Amino acid sequence: MGEVVQFKRPKLSERHKGNTLCRSGFHKWEVLKEKQFDVKQGKLVTVYRCKRCLITKVKAL
Repeated sequence: MGEVVQFKRPKLSERHKGNTLCRSGFHKWEVLKEKQFDVKQGKLVTVYRCKRCLITKVKAL
């Protein structure tokens, strides 16, 4: 048997789930471990990325 494909259109609320929170300023930040040193500033930095909209923010220590 093959996989069942859903033909029903997703609701508007399901399609934009989480986007309205980020637009209102309620991001879900997580710390990125890959980049911890900024060469241009010569300082240790903490890089945050939002799980929903993938915007990054940098905070110098």
